[in-house]
Amino acid sequence: MLIFGVGVKEFLLATLVFVCDTCGRSGVHSLIRRVRRISLFFIPVLTIGTTYLDSCGQCGRTIEVPRAQAEAAAAQAGPSLR
Repeated sequence: MLIFGVGVKEFLLATLVFVCDTCGRSGVHSLIRRVRRISLFFIPVLTIGTTYLDSCGQCGRTIEVPRAQAEAAAAQAGPSLR
């Protein structure tokens, strides 16, 4: 019997403050890296996807951000939390 599954792990890259495109209010935005992995016997063996997300703390909207833009924003925010 094989035990396998898909897991998702999220990492906070940076916390930024700027005006949200959706609600128009200035607030805290979380820049998140989401990694999906396949596990075999509870050990991650293969990464199947990485996405970068921007989540507004005011209205709760979450959008996907291109990797280059996310990494540039995280670099400008200061020391890495990785």
